[in-house]
Formats: sequence, C-alpha cells, structure tokens
Amino acid sequence: MQNIKQIFFIVFLTLVSSQIFAAASDQVKTDSDDFETTTVEEEIYDPLERLNRAIFSFNNAADKIILEPVAKGYKKLPSPIQSGISNFLSNLRMPLVVVNQLLQGQGKNAVESTGRFLVNSTAGVLGLIDVADRIGLEEKEEDFGQTLATYGVGDGFYVVLPLFGPSNVRDTTGMIMTMLTDPVNAYAVREDEGWLVPTRTGANAIDQRSKIIDEVNALRNNSLDYYAAVRSSYYQNRKAAINNTDDDVLTPLPLISIEFE
Repeated sequence: MQNIKQIFFIVFLTLVSSQIFAAASDQVKTDSDDFETTTVEEEIYDPLERLNRAIFSFNNAADKIILEPVAKGYKKLPSPIQSGISNFLSNLRMPLVVVNQLLQGQGKNAVESTGRFLVNSTAGVLGLIDVADRIGLEEKEEDFGQTLATYGVGDGFYVVLPLFGPSNVRDTTGMIMTMLTDPVNAYAVREDEGWLVPTRTGANAIDQRSKIIDEVNALRNNSLDYYAAVRSSYYQNRKAAINNTDDDVLTPLPLISIEFE
C-alpha cells in the first residue's frame, strides 16, 4: 500500500513539473556555439544545462574508463554465452513490459508478451534461449515513461542522471516507478538477496553497451558538441519508442536508464 502511495505521489509531481516547464520550453536556447541545432534540439528544455554537462562529463569518463573496457571484454565471450545472458536479462524485464502494455491498452501485445515470457521461461530454460522468437512471438519493449507519455504527461525538463545517463522528468519518474514495482527485484530484496539488484543493473549496462561500441564511439568522435548530440539523440530515440515507430535508423546511446525500466 505504501508503494502505491509513493507511485501516485511521483506521478503527481511529474504532472505538475511537466506543465510548469512546458510553458517555458519555447523560450530556451542552447548555450553551445558550435552545435547547429535541429528542430528536435530546439524543442528541448534544458534549464540545468551547466549541471547536466558536469554530470555528463563524469558519466563520459566513467564510460571510457570502466564500462566500455568491460563491454569490450564481454564482447570477447563466445557468442552463445552473450546471447544467453542477453536473452535472460530481456526475459526478466518482460513482466513489467506486459504491465505497461496493458496500461497503454495494447491487449494483443500484452497477450503475445505474456506468451513470450511463459515460453522462454520454460522451453527456453529460464529465458536463456529465445524460443519464443522462433515461433513468431516478437519482443516488444514498453516502459513506464512511455506509459506516462500515452496518458499525456509531457517531457518536463532534461536531466542527466549520474551513471544512468540522459533522461527527463517523466522518464526519471518512470524509472523510479520501475524500481518500486519490479517483481524480480522485489523478490530478491524480500529474500535478503538485495545484491542481485545492482548486479542485474550492471549486467544490463554491460550487455547493452557491448552492442553499440562502434556507434557510440562514432557519435563521440564525430560530434562538435557530444553533449548536445547525445541530448538530441535521446529525445529522438524516446519519441520513436513512445510512438512505436521503427528506431533502427536512430543513434544508440550509452545509457543504463532505459534498460533498467
């Protein structure tokens, strides 16, 4: 009951914040002199840019020193092991994907995702083998940030979270809602195995980072303003996810937050 109250309080704060900052968003301009803004970039409200850039620099350094080298080491594992870990982590996210699909009125997708979870958890040996994909049950991703957007909650202002990377008020709220409701993490804590929660988050980060090493390095090396490029790419990725459009042509981002949801 306490968790439910916390969730409603967080959603209320998101609604209020989104309305307050949406009114001022049209007046905001980027402080960067060497980054040519796009239509997407000009719509982003970033009142904490100086602080965000400092956190971004820290995250970028942590990525170069820790996450990227570990991801490269992980990439050297045999392909079946990498696929098994990735499939297992993806299967753990599926219960909340189903919840969000139901909240968004995606009944057909929720049924298919439930079937996917059941098939992979049994025939797929706890999700290590993606049997469901072979029988036509395609993986779909939905999270609380997307759900809030479908209910009309605006972005709010842009924030860069330490280690978790680019986000905004709505998506940060969605991440917190995930923390409060994730059944796998709740079970681990209840069984006094809380160490599994950060381990799972770290494994997700390494697995996802290993898949986009070249893309992220290209964005980092070829951007006049890496911060602004990531900010713009983040909003393009999230817009595609919210609208359920094809995001294959978008630039992958070095962040943990979306995978935690």
